[in-house]
Order: sequence, then structure tokens, then C-alpha cells
Amino acid sequence: MSSIGVIEDLSAEQSVLGAVFLDPNVLDEIVFLEDRDFIDVTHQQIYRVMRWLQNKDKPVDIVTVTELYVQNNKADQLSVAYLTKLADSCPTTANVLYYANIVRSKAIRRRGVEMGEQIKALSRDDFDTDDDYFSAVESLVSELRPDERGKMKNLLDVRKEYFSYLMDKRVNYIETGFSQFDTWAKGLYRGDLVVLAGRPSVGKTAFSLQRLEYMAKRGPVLMYSQEMDLEQLLDRIVSRKTSIPFNRVKNKDLTPQELGRIEEVYNELEKLPLHIQDSSGVTIEEVRATARRFKRQYGDLAVVAVDYLQIMKINRKKNQSRAEAIGEVTQAAKQIARDLNCCFLLLSQMNRDSDKAPKKPTFSDLKESGSIEQDADVIEFLWVDANDNNEQQGKVVQHFVAKGRNTGLNEFRLLFRGWKQQFLELDKRK
Repeated sequence: MSSIGVIEDLSAEQSVLGAVFLDPNVLDEIVFLEDRDFIDVTHQQIYRVMRWLQNKDKPVDIVTVTELYVQNNKADQLSVAYLTKLADSCPTTANVLYYANIVRSKAIRRRGVEMGEQIKALSRDDFDTDDDYFSAVESLVSELRPDERGKMKNLLDVRKEYFSYLMDKRVNYIETGFSQFDTWAKGLYRGDLVVLAGRPSVGKTAFSLQRLEYMAKRGPVLMYSQEMDLEQLLDRIVSRKTSIPFNRVKNKDLTPQELGRIEEVYNELEKLPLHIQDSSGVTIEEVRATARRFKRQYGDLAVVAVDYLQIMKINRKKNQSRAEAIGEVTQAAKQIARDLNCCFLLLSQMNRDSDKAPKKPTFSDLKESGSIEQDADVIEFLWVDANDNNEQQGKVVQHFVAKGRNTGLNEFRLLFRGWKQQFLELDKRK
């Protein structure tokens, strides 16, 4: 950066800090500004002190800022004369937003240059796989984005936007193909994080595949399968679509006629924008980067699905618990759903204790449940009720919607015909 550019940056920073000394209330107007946005270290410290004083409901002026420096044995790092110079450098607070935006804009570009150097340095590091390298790059880039905070909006200001929303006939939900559920909930909603939990062998993957295939009619679907390879997933879809027994498809025990039926079904399936990645140890950064790339290439996604949460590669920071790390993953999944206006379907395990006395599941039955319960918009359980299994054609599975931010709670009965990996809806018990 040229010396002229640095002088301009410092001048904008001085104008912001000077405006705060003139009227501390302007801190509420520049809440988007972070201390790291200032190029001058002294300015960073002054801004942090100002924010600290404001958060403690203390006056923000030259005296209180100086006192805090003295209390922390840093009086030698700052002079009252310089604080006075800052206050004198800004004759009015009228342009504080203009200068604050300059400070942030310049900071973003500086961080971009610095990040370029860090990414270049990563090329010299030893990563086990290319995916690990991409995850490291994605993690760096995610730090570049400013710490955005929402803005309060007056109802008068949003009137036009709201009525445009009401007149927009495009639906914000995606039907799942299960008519009872769709009649009640309309489907799964864009922008929602949906968690589907169940014990092994209850049919979580088959249920999800059946939904995802149907939802792919409304837009691209990205599925990450970490336990089953692509062929195993296709075996399940093909068995359901052709009614050829799953074991025979899996064991490739097929007649020429059945192979012909499978080819006919596959000809229709390949027209759907259903994309599957069968690799273990997926990171949430990889999911985010791929989803963004597909959105740029194909437009709005319908669903991003990960099977399942607990076996993702979950990077933990120093002294961070696994529960806290999982919380960052669920928060990121929710943010992906909102940013990309898609549904994020996250499959999850249930605790082993839920097998000891089978009963209707609760949030505590979710494995590592704290952040899941908090971040999810919808939480669904698939479980088997020993008192409701009097069906000859398959296994009765209870579909319990335990949390529905936009829908409320409900229960459905499903028949899992495992021989062809198909779920059917049953009438509710009277």
C-alpha cells in the first residue's frame, strides 16, 4: 500500500474515533465495525476500550479511556494529547457512517491480500488429502467475511418488501412425497435445518433417499453418504422403484428382464439433479464450498443432506470440547440453509440408552444433543414401538416430529418394506 493510501486510511479511522468522542451514541450506528478493521494498532486498542466502556454502561470520553489505560498499566502506550487530537480531528458526527464504511471496506481488502499470502503458504504444508487442503483454505476464507449483524427495521420500511412477499406465488417449501406429512406441514422448508434421528437399522437412509429423490423434482439435491458407497445407495433406490427384492439387487442375482427394468428406471432417474458423494470424513467447510459452487452453476438448491453428523470430520480447536465443536457444525449447517435458501437435512444417531427401554424418543435421546436441539428448526425421530407392530407386509416405524418451528409437533405411522427399501404411510392409530 502506498504511503498516501495509508494516510487516507488513518484519516478515516481518526474521524471515526473522533466522532465517538464527540458523541458516544454513534457507537450504536457503527455496530458493524470490528476492532480488527483498524489498520493502526493504537486505534484498535482505543476502539476496544470504547466498546468495553459502552458495554459496561460507562461514559465514553477522553478521561474514561485514559483511566482504563492507566488501570491496565498501559499509560505509556497512549497520550492524552493524542486522544485530544482525535476529538479535534472530527468537527461533526454527521459523516461517521461514511468514514466507518471506508474503514471496513479498506480492512476487508487488506485481509484479502493477507489471506492470499496465507493460502500460498498452505501449499507448502503437508496435507493427507486434497480435501484437507480445501477445508483449510475454506476455513481461512470464511474468516474474511465481516462479522455481520442484523439491522432493526421499522414496519413502515418493510411494508413494500412484505407485500411483495405475500404476492409472490413461489412456495418456500418442498414437498417430500409423503402425502400425510405434506398435507400437514406442506413439506420441508427452505432455510431450515432438519435433523432426522434414529437407531441403526430403523431405515433412516432409505427414508431419506425416498424423500430426496422426490424433492429433486424441485431442484438440485446434494447428498453426502459417509457410511454407504454410491452403489449401495443406488441398489436401494432401484429396488424400491422396480420392486425387485433388495437382496437380489444387492447380490446381482438378476434376470435379463430385470436388468431391462432397472435400465428403464435408471433412464428416468438420471434426469433428476440428484448428486451423491460417497466419502467418509466430510467437513462442514467442504459441504459449504460444494453447495455454493453448485448454486452458482445450477441455481437454487433444493436440499443438502449429510448422512450422518457424528461421523463427519469435526475439527476441534485447542481446549474445545467435542460438544462445542459439534455445535459449530450445526450452526454452520443452519447458516448454509439460510444463505443458500435450501433445506439442510442432517441425519443423526441416537444414544444407545434409547434401546434399553424403547419408548417415544425425546431430545435427550439425540447423541450429543445440546447444540442439535438448539439449532435445528425441525427434529424428527424414526423409532419402533413394540406395541404397534401388527403388520404382515413389513415393519411399522413411528415418524415423530418432535420439533417444528413452523409446523408444531405431530406423529405418523409408516410401513417399512425392507425387502424393497420402501416406506408407505399408514393410517393413524385410533
